Amino acid sequence: MTALREFQRLEAEGLWRAGTGKQRRDVIVSLGDSTLTISDLRDQPLAHWSIVAVIRANPGQYPAVFHPDGDPSETLELAKNETTMLEAIDKLQTAIANARPRPGRLRMLVAVSLLTAAVALLAFGLPGALYKQTLSVVPDIQRHGIGQRLLRRVERVAGQACTSPETAIILRDLAARTGVKGVVILREGVTESLALPGGIVLLNRNLVEDHEDPAVAAGALLVERARAKAQDPLADILDIGGLTASFRLLTTGGIEPSVLDRFVEHSLATDRPRLPDEVILAAFKEAGVSSTPYAYAQDVTGETTLSLIEADPMAIPGQTTRGIMSDRDWVQLQNICD
Repeated sequence: MTALREFQRLEAEGLWRAGTGKQRRDVIVSLGDSTLTISDLRDQPLAHWSIVAVIRANPGQYPAVFHPDGDPSETLELAKNETTMLEAIDKLQTAIANARPRPGRLRMLVAVSLLTAAVALLAFGLPGALYKQTLSVVPDIQRHGIGQRLLRRVERVAGQACTSPETAIILRDLAARTGVKGVVILREGVTESLALPGGIVLLNRNLVEDHEDPAVAAGALLVERARAKAQDPLADILDIGGLTASFRLLTTGGIEPSVLDRFVEHSLATDRPRLPDEVILAAFKEAGVSSTPYAYAQDVTGETTLSLIEADPMAIPGQTTRGIMSDRDWVQLQNICD
């Protein structure tokens, strides 16, 4: 977007509060790829807010107070003299809003038509078709916003994500290498991996700390991406929320916080579904990553993952394994939670 390029590398000073009862602290706010990054004065990241999910609590008043959608307890204050940052946030949110379908008669007619169709589908016992229709019209930027809201809820349970200035670009490159939109390392909460709407994948710190080969973490990302292709994470949310969640998403573009909370509780307490070996192997072959390290990480004996070892697509003569990252980057990533 032109608006995004115009405001690249923009920074401002502000006051950030992590939650109710927490002390406000001086921070540096930087504007990136549709994201606000909040860092302390030593340039250590404290929080990441998606522009699409940022709410101004006091329009027209100063200092301007912002909070993530659905979490008014976490706040960011910007003084009136930070005009460039305030104008940038306003301009980006306007650009994002303008990119969405305009509300009006056409939207109302579409919503009524969908509602009528949904009632008919429900009468015939086909609610799955309504979910499919809903999923097909939700844009990527809206999915990303939902994923960011879910990430904040996961962090309340699992603790703040592991971050450091040195590993930000490493995680970005790892995400690109494995075909996901973002990688977040957590200390606990997630048993192994979890895909959120918008292409965000959560990984447990053990996947990087306990293994010498980055192919283990890359493998977990590839498998989680394959799961997301087989079963859209947003569909899981709608399954939990029922038809009401689908109607709300279609007509208002939002999902009730209680539905998101239930999804987080369910996902963190439930084992991830097992994919067929041929699906896993196809994902590794497409990415040019050996499946053997991941297989042994799942079962140190290799007994239950033998097919992933014997049919490793990179063990076939003529196949070339593409490197995942340098040894230096891997060592830095292994220390991300220290």
